[in-house]
Amino acid sequence: MGPMVTKVKKIGIAGCGTIGRRVASELDAGSIPGATLVALNSRNIQRAKEFASTLSNPVPVLTLHEMAQAVDLVVEAAPGAAMNDIATATLSAGKDLMALSGGALLERDDLFDMAERNGAKVYVPSGAIAGLDGVASACAGEIDSITMITRKPPGGLKGAPGVEGMDLDAVTEPTVVYEGPVQEACRLFPANVNVSAALSMAGIGPNKTAILIYADPTVTRNTHEIQVEGEFGKLTIKIENVPSPENPRTGKLSALSALATLRRITSHIQIGT
Repeated sequence: MGPMVTKVKKIGIAGCGTIGRRVASELDAGSIPGATLVALNSRNIQRAKEFASTLSNPVPVLTLHEMAQAVDLVVEAAPGAAMNDIATATLSAGKDLMALSGGALLERDDLFDMAERNGAKVYVPSGAIAGLDGVASACAGEIDSITMITRKPPGGLKGAPGVEGMDLDAVTEPTVVYEGPVQEACRLFPANVNVSAALSMAGIGPNKTAILIYADPTVTRNTHEIQVEGEFGKLTIKIENVPSPENPRTGKLSALSALATLRRITSHIQIGT
């Protein structure tokens, strides 16, 4: 008998922004032996084609339906508004989906049923936070509360529906711009709190998970603190993310988290809860 050959997963990336380009470049460089990049998709076809041509192994820019036929897994790294089309095309073809727009995923809980019907999996990376293994473990028992406190430089919140009519340039001290359930926060701050969606899915759901969002001129990093209390005890997780130079709303850890998830999916060893 010859050596056992591990099947390499064929990956497509929907979205050529900060995260999509980083994930594509790492796959192109062979950073994840169990995964290979085979296709890109973007609303901006020209930009995607220009980016594809810079890769060592250029890949085609396909429509969502073409990509779903060509791959094993689609990494959704697009604005939240595109999630619906990307997820539907991917899951209806029975292909796996890695969703980075967790907030948009919460809007469409029928996508999980679609995945189940078609034998596909949905992966939601931790994104810009850590500790979801501990949250999941704690939630196997009784939970009293899960709260997330997010602090962002005011400029990083610009353009969000939740700060409409607010002069963020005039904010001189930490100011609460939202306090309430994650479900509503994801609607009001679609580009800012995808991490809270992942937290809610790992734990007690988006209506019971609370979030406070601060516009905070005293911080230069996107800061998240998670507090979990329950029968297990108390868990506190704090992370300060360096914003990506190309897009201050996205921390560098988000792309790294997507890569780590791909590595875990394609690995024969699973570590952590």
